[in-house]
Amino acid sequence: MPETTGVKRAEEPTTLTTLNPEKLFERMNDVISAISHRAFEIFESNGRIFGRDLDDWLRAESEILHSIHLNIAESGESLDVTAEVPGFSEKDLEISIEPYRLTIAGKREAKKEEKKGKTVYSEKCSDEILRVVDLPVAVEVDKTTATLKNGVLGLTMPKAAKARAVRIHPKAA
Repeated sequence: MPETTGVKRAEEPTTLTTLNPEKLFERMNDVISAISHRAFEIFESNGRIFGRDLDDWLRAESEILHSIHLNIAESGESLDVTAEVPGFSEKDLEISIEPYRLTIAGKREAKKEEKKGKTVYSEKCSDEILRVVDLPVAVEVDKTTATLKNGVLGLTMPKAAKARAVRIHPKAA
């Protein structure tokens, strides 16, 4: 069953693109393959010194993926998530919400810059994001709303109604 969410940019409702499980699995495999390839390149460039596996992996991961800073706040009736996604538009983002899991993925077109003069220092930010978060409580997938404004994605996910115990008194037949 496909999950959909409502999206608002500023005050105008739009629709977020949702990820189906097959596409999410494919994207995660692609990202892991790219990180593995880059980690091996780092391993080779450092003289193939063993024991730095985690350092090589984390460096490769930071080069491949742009980190998403998240804040999850729980109120009485909902979970409110804010995620920093600077430079990503609603067309670049894909969000998947399951009762206990949130996935934020995105890919934007790389901007080509013309170089003038000698570069003294340069930093590069990845054009791809992927973040999967396990939620502390079940949420109503169909009632989730999202806003994207100034590079901050806001999600309001109403909590799922808790099952309540009902006492049934048996009657003699």
